Amino acid sequence: MRKAREAGLDLVEVAPNARPPVCKIIDYGKWRYLQQKKEDKSRASSRGGQLKELKLRTVKIGDHDLMIKINHAREFLKEGNKVQFTLQFRGREMAHIDLGRDIFVKIKSELWPVSKVERDAKMEGRRMTLVLQPDHKPAGAKPPVPGGSKPGARPAGAGSSLNIPPRPAAAATATASAATTAQAAPVAAPRAAEVAETAPAAR
Repeated sequence: MRKAREAGLDLVEVAPNARPPVCKIIDYGKWRYLQQKKEDKSRASSRGGQLKELKLRTVKIGDHDLMIKINHAREFLKEGNKVQFTLQFRGREMAHIDLGRDIFVKIKSELWPVSKVERDAKMEGRRMTLVLQPDHKPAGAKPPVPGGSKPGARPAGAGSSLNIPPRPAAAATATASAATTAQAAPVAAPRAAEVAETAPAAR
């Protein structure tokens, strides 16, 4: 007790059933704080893997309210939980399903660094659902380009994968056509001469 007072610490009995009992001179407040942190971390890990649902009541949700939902989802995903977004269509909103899909596209884009799609947007009655699961990307990772093609790339022609040779150029086609015309010209000349010779005999 005297040594604990001199050190300004607490004398804590850590093994009361031992003979003799075991005591330790420690900062009890700091020890309790560290113990509490361990317990909180253990509870958080035991809660991981749950499915959290976030409901969107209308397709007319504002940008600020939508970002609040997205930030909640980001925290759930970082804790290791799956997240299901449920968008409710009311009344005439069923005629604007495309607006719901646009909202889910924005959600997937915002949460791409910490998630991947487990079940894409799907209509269930008057509701549209989207399920994301945790997937933490490395720093500097870039989202995939929509469509999977590189910017400026030209589409491959038909038959390119079969090694079919391309058609001849327009200039080669024009040359072949001119050669054919030149060959036909001498044939036409004798026929004209025959017509000229037979004309006097007809008189």
